[in-house]
Amino acid sequence: MYLGWVRARRLGATLVALAFVGPSFLMVLVLSVLYVRFGGLPWMQGLFYGIAAAVIAIIARSVLKLVRMTLGRDRLLWVLFTASALVTAWTESEIIWVFFACGLVPMVLRRPHQRPATSALAFLPAAPGLGIGLGGPASAGLLWKLLAYFAGAGLFVFGSGLAIVPFLYGGVVQRFHWLTERQFIDAVAVSMITPGPVVITVAFIGYLVAGLPGATLAAIGVFLPVYLVVVLVAPHFHRVATNRQVKAFVDGVTAAATGAIAGAAVILGRRSLLDLPTVLIALVTLTLLLVPKKIPEPVLIVAAGLVGLVLQGRS
Repeated sequence: MYLGWVRARRLGATLVALAFVGPSFLMVLVLSVLYVRFGGLPWMQGLFYGIAAAVIAIIARSVLKLVRMTLGRDRLLWVLFTASALVTAWTESEIIWVFFACGLVPMVLRRPHQRPATSALAFLPAAPGLGIGLGGPASAGLLWKLLAYFAGAGLFVFGSGLAIVPFLYGGVVQRFHWLTERQFIDAVAVSMITPGPVVITVAFIGYLVAGLPGATLAAIGVFLPVYLVVVLVAPHFHRVATNRQVKAFVDGVTAAATGAIAGAAVILGRRSLLDLPTVLIALVTLTLLLVPKKIPEPVLIVAAGLVGLVLQGRS
């Protein structure tokens, strides 16, 4: 009876995961095909000229929301947030040991009678030519490397979905040179204009590198560790959920993840805000996102893309 119950819950988790990720994956796949086939055309470049600037504003707004939700007035968490943001912006990569260090600091400094400042536990970890990416047919070695790299990204990145951006930038652009900086920014933009989790951008990256097999393996790799952790650990989570030291550790890791997202906004902003028009697009988008009756993000992104198309057409 118990084994049947466990299997039923795991099957339910699997079906929920597929229903959540499937539509986003298909939409990103379609955009990947269009990008590879038409990415060199002026109209496509114009669209992403404006969209990339709007994406920076969306990331900045996300950072502000996370700061309000996770840091509060806790000075220690603000210090950890700032340190993580500076390290990410300076090194242009996500360093795993910084996250663990930021988790350990509150565990050591907070006394048992102190109450953690935030409830950050909510952020625990969340056709012809289709097989060909930008570089042509992919080798088996490249496909295995894609699977291994994105599985590592899914296993070691903590916090909001945007926390994966600096990690991916350090590997995809700087370490393996699979994409250029412009292509990486476009990949982040694609994840913003499609429904579903931000990490689905790995499917776009995988497609550019190795076509449909690359997109599939990248998506499987980044979600599989999280799925396994949830299925294996969730039944026992209640045993440690009220532990003060666990909460302190998660508070520190979450502050570090929020800082990494802020650092990622700086990194991508340096490469997306190229001139006065892109700066203005980002500022207007951020302003509209912060007003009480805000406009939906997809509408803002489409509008930014159209503005970019008009501006590039005049240049």
